[in-house]
Amino acid sequence: MDAFHRGGFHLLQPEAEGHRAGLDAMLLAAAVPAGATGSLADLGAGAGAAGLAVASRLEGMQIVLVERAPRMAQCARMTINHPLNARLAPRVRVIEADVNLRGEARCAAGLADRAFDHVIMNPPFNSARDRTTPDDLKAQAHAMDTPDLFEQWLRTANAILKPGGQVSLIARPQSLADVLEGLKRRFGGIEITPVCPRVGDDAIRILVTAVKGSRARLLLCDRIVIHKGAGRDFSRLANDLANGLGDWPRRTGQSAQKRPK
Repeated sequence: MDAFHRGGFHLLQPEAEGHRAGLDAMLLAAAVPAGATGSLADLGAGAGAAGLAVASRLEGMQIVLVERAPRMAQCARMTINHPLNARLAPRVRVIEADVNLRGEARCAAGLADRAFDHVIMNPPFNSARDRTTPDDLKAQAHAMDTPDLFEQWLRTANAILKPGGQVSLIARPQSLADVLEGLKRRFGGIEITPVCPRVGDDAIRILVTAVKGSRARLLLCDRIVIHKGAGRDFSRLANDLANGLGDWPRRTGQSAQKRPK
């Protein structure tokens, strides 16, 4: 078991195979703002790190972990049922389903139209040609199996979100064009935050949020810097976001709310 949020919740992950959750999942969870309530779907949840991080920080959220790989879905179920997560278990459940399901098949799997207030996703954003690992479970988590993956996942997010609901995702900067294409005509108020290892470094991730049906303009927000100085220590902001001590709120409609430093 791996501890997150300074022991706020624990995650059962495969030790010798598959993707192991880390900072990406915690940054994604931090995109759900403080005080948020209602229901959230974590698409491609893996063992459930991002969704559980939301549940750990926000007691008013009901979480659905959506994962197609049986091995990872089982890890998520075992995680929820572990005694160390008893505080969160009543608010978290797992759906074993493919995010790409559409129409009646998607609804039958438990992802009904306009059912969620928030959707978060950490898609397998590497190119299919990057599938070099012999670990098939890890390859599924890291490398997309279709060139229009973001289009398909964002189509599902749009279908299951309530009007005005927020979608949040984390991806590589190289995926930005595909992300924007998937958001087009479905979401507005797009906010893009670069995530950089250190001051002066290029971004290695982008954190993107948008609102279903919004007509607000696109914003390129201040960056998140992970490390302070040349060492491996987290910056104060990265430490807070990684440990559930703060959030990364949207700027649109929150002009009076200051960003954490």
